[in-house]
Amino acid sequence: MLEYELKDFLHYLTVERNLAKNTIISYERDLKKYAHYLRHVEQIQSWNDVTRLHIMQFLKFLKEKGNSPKTIARHIASIRSFHQFLLREKVAEQDPSVHIESPQMERTLPKVLSLEEVEALLEAPKTNTPIGVRDKAMLELLYATGMRVSELVNLNLSDVHLTMGFVRCYGKGKKERIVPVGSMALNALKVYLETARPKLINSKKRTTDALFLNHHGERLTRQGFWKILKKLAKEANIEKELTPHTLRHSFATHLLENGADLRAVQELLGHADISTTQIYTHVTKTRLKDVYKQYHPRA
Repeated sequence: MLEYELKDFLHYLTVERNLAKNTIISYERDLKKYAHYLRHVEQIQSWNDVTRLHIMQFLKFLKEKGNSPKTIARHIASIRSFHQFLLREKVAEQDPSVHIESPQMERTLPKVLSLEEVEALLEAPKTNTPIGVRDKAMLELLYATGMRVSELVNLNLSDVHLTMGFVRCYGKGKKERIVPVGSMALNALKVYLETARPKLINSKKRTTDALFLNHHGERLTRQGFWKILKKLAKEANIEKELTPHTLRHSFATHLLENGADLRAVQELLGHADISTTQIYTHVTKTRLKDVYKQYHPRA
């Protein structure tokens, strides 16, 4: 059965690769669709019988179903990883995905906020309530560190070192990194820990190590933060389309605009490959062009 090896692969991603839950769910969804197609359309019973033509037919099937180039590229990445695993485990004698090319995609630049918009967003929380103090601390920390929202909500008390001025977070594949924190974010964190967090802990529940809590005294979720961000952006009159990564993108872009080294930004963001970080150099060039066109008399 094709599904047996698929379970082994997902177990490998979980235990050995230590990938995030959402990443594994994405692999599982893509590969179940792939296995279903091979079994029911191509009548394949063994992974050793899969050829390059079968994969190409599956990709054609996805395209005919209206899947975007980005979705198809993600399927190709999942299929490649899976067939490499099968070859390594000697389940298959060859890797039919080796010469499959990903579709050409238009590279979309990340949306970033201007310094003025960041300032307005950071000032939006009303700090006369514990929830407002928490929101202020979260936004300040996100912009100060450029960490992912998933990394932010997974922070524990032991990950914050106010005296030393850094936080420890765990990125993709549970990879640990130490990120320095600026004085304004440290101050917002200190106020939150001393005045707001104790009030958010529900005395009826057991104690928690989670840094950021919801109004039930439990760990704030990624979805919970996303709702908060949208609400605060509206209050700050920010009309740009926001994503949970907007402050991360803004952090990286503003560092590069002010002369930061690309390798240093890569380290701060926790990117494994510098090519991922290089997208922000395109953003800064685009912004420079906009400034030139707006202010140069003969642009």
